[in-house]
Amino acid sequence: MQLILKSFQLKLKHTFTISRESYDSQPTLIVELKSGKFSGYGEATSNPYYGITIQKMKDDLLSIKSIIETTENTSPEDFWKLIYPRLQHNMFALCALDLAYTDLYTRKKGIKLYEYWGFSIKNNPKTNYTIGIDSIDKMIAKLKEKPWPIYKIKLGTSEDLQIIQELRKHTQAIFRIDANCAWGVDETIKNAIELKKLGVEFIEQPLKADDWYGQKEVFLKSALPIIADESCLIETDIEKCYNHFHGINVKLVKCGGLTSAKRMLLKAKKLQMKTMVGCMTESSVGISAIAHLLPLLDYVDMDGALLLSQDIAKGVIINNGIITYSELNGTGVELNPTSTLPKEKG
Repeated sequence: MQLILKSFQLKLKHTFTISRESYDSQPTLIVELKSGKFSGYGEATSNPYYGITIQKMKDDLLSIKSIIETTENTSPEDFWKLIYPRLQHNMFALCALDLAYTDLYTRKKGIKLYEYWGFSIKNNPKTNYTIGIDSIDKMIAKLKEKPWPIYKIKLGTSEDLQIIQELRKHTQAIFRIDANCAWGVDETIKNAIELKKLGVEFIEQPLKADDWYGQKEVFLKSALPIIADESCLIETDIEKCYNHFHGINVKLVKCGGLTSAKRMLLKAKKLQMKTMVGCMTESSVGISAIAHLLPLLDYVDMDGALLLSQDIAKGVIINNGIITYSELNGTGVELNPTSTLPKEKG
């Protein structure tokens, strides 16, 4: 088995702004694992908030290259257990590797990943489409540019309620709110009352990630369900979030890939918490991997590739929120030939 690393700069259609940052492009790392005629693909984007760079992911993966390349035909679950102790300091790199190995393993078996897991895809949820923070006029323009049944609206401004009031005049779609840790306790409780009147389904991560005392108060008093994001990174966070949040939003890059994400979702479901998976502006490589977790989800935010001006891969197709799987096995992705870069040396 051969480890191949490729990095790309994903350009966005619009500047994307959340409460703590803005960006026009997103660096991403593609991991390819090649075995004979088969290749499996994984992805992880860089993230300054978590101190993750493309170079750090490359360095950490190359440091265990010999272990990766000499391990083959074991299950994805056993592969994750083998690699985790060596990459637990860099869950983003572990994610990209886990996705690639899981894709390769199921491709070689001649089945799609959801089939390997024994999932039915009959009742998959629709994905939302995200509107980043901007002037109200520009947010309305973005909404009109992309008619959609469910929108995720990024907030964390001095005019948050006004934004939703104005957007509501232009669509009857479901709204989901993501404050990205920008609100306080009283602000969240008051906003939830008004947002519920405006057709908002839930609020995602209103408080700072470590404000567990405040989050308990919000959990008890909020008029809307509260979903954890920054407070729920890895498996041990599920128990912390229980009775502090109504649900969790799992990010593959934060928890170390599909293998651990699946465990987290099953654990949350046992606790009767709402389940969601979100994206980190990945290409269709990462987005197609998320699609195979849909049968475990109440909500999903997998619009990352839709936000790009040009995708580097083909995989699942998303139309009006509905996800259609690729005909390919595994996670169902292939890199676009014109975007492929030479193999990294080392």
